[in-house]
Amino acid sequence: MALRRVTKSLRSKLLPMFTPAAMLHSHATSFGFKEVREEEKSQMVGNVFSSVASNYDLMNDVMSGGLHRLWKHRLVSKLNPFPGMRHLDVAGGTGDVAFRILESLNSVYRRAVQDVLQDNLQEETQIYVCDINPNMLNVGKKRAQERGLEDLRSLMWVEGDAEALCFEDASMDGYTIAFGIRNVTHIEKVLAEAYRVLKPGGRFLCLELSHVETPGFKQLYNYYSFSVIPALGELVAGDRESYQYLVESIRRFPSQEMFASMIADAGFQKVEYENLVGGVVAIHSGLKF
Repeated sequence: MALRRVTKSLRSKLLPMFTPAAMLHSHATSFGFKEVREEEKSQMVGNVFSSVASNYDLMNDVMSGGLHRLWKHRLVSKLNPFPGMRHLDVAGGTGDVAFRILESLNSVYRRAVQDVLQDNLQEETQIYVCDINPNMLNVGKKRAQERGLEDLRSLMWVEGDAEALCFEDASMDGYTIAFGIRNVTHIEKVLAEAYRVLKPGGRFLCLELSHVETPGFKQLYNYYSFSVIPALGELVAGDRESYQYLVESIRRFPSQEMFASMIADAGFQKVEYENLVGGVVAIHSGLKF
């Protein structure tokens, strides 16, 4: 697992080289390998996730061989949650990341010596799960109910747009987004909103499917992505087209270095990224000073 930091001079060189053509034209953007009008993309992505919502967790397990669980655990461990924090998890409708944050905090609660202290810690912590898709949020709420968390005051579900968050400036201690940012219309707006809502000292963390460049492994990964994943989508979820889009959206997403430069350009400091499984996924991070 390689951890890399991107310098300002490197960002200036990479920006014109790797910026997708769609980003240079405000009237068009990418939907997989297709070019669509910006106002169309949000609805089209919404249709994809409404279609896959009921099978989302199952397909994540099937496609990654269960590795997505370890990747999300790594994301939360890098966040290092603390009692009393206000945290925002964006595009996290199914609750996967939020539940892991709660589990991490519960280990702290269990170490509390006095019951009064434990109650106070639980009451002060606030975790907001924000997703633009109500179907994904419904999956998360159902999962919370199955875990006995439906009445937990520290866990809140919010239907909202990552590009125009409803939260106040400097109101969050942490911000995570897992497997969601490549589906937005304007990545730069999402990053700007993340920066806006974070407090000084707050941390941005993004887990996203990324780019494999290792010879041999890259060819194998490409075959798996374009031949196996859509077939699995058709077999398991009865939806080949949605998973074809998801594969294509990975290839249209900026490279690790380019995305790191975008995070830095949004104002974040100490921007780093960590490749997992040779770049199949990457965790990007930045701090707001």
